[in-house]
Amino acid sequence: MTLTHYQPWSLHRALLNEISRSIDSNSEDASIGATADYAPAVDIAEYTDKFVLSADLPGVDPATVEITLENGVLSLSGSREKTVEAKGVESRRNERLLGKFYRRFALPDTVDGDAVSAAGKHGVLEITIPKRAAVQPRRITVTH
Repeated sequence: MTLTHYQPWSLHRALLNEISRSIDSNSEDASIGATADYAPAVDIAEYTDKFVLSADLPGVDPATVEITLENGVLSLSGSREKTVEAKGVESRRNERLLGKFYRRFALPDTVDGDAVSAAGKHGVLEITIPKRAAVQPRRITVTH
């Protein structure tokens, strides 16, 4: 006889998690493409001379991520594919999102679009967007 631990609220909790995930994904419609399955989490840091975007992309080869900058909008897209199924698995719980991802970010006019760089390390894609040197006001002397 097998003893099974009964969790009366587990289905309720799973339903609430799915509803929450659905609401969260719908609130990001501006940055998710219509064909994307999910949007990776991104941290944005602003420094005096640059912006740094750090996108969580575990299991994604950074070389396969498409990064474009057009008309002041930075776009990230790619996909995380399903891993090979192990034989003999009796039970499975999948929480990591799979499929296509897409994010877009409107950049300010102060960025130097020609000097954007990206590097991937330990499942995090880091995009560095330098700012242009600020134009300093010039004092004009009046002569008589």
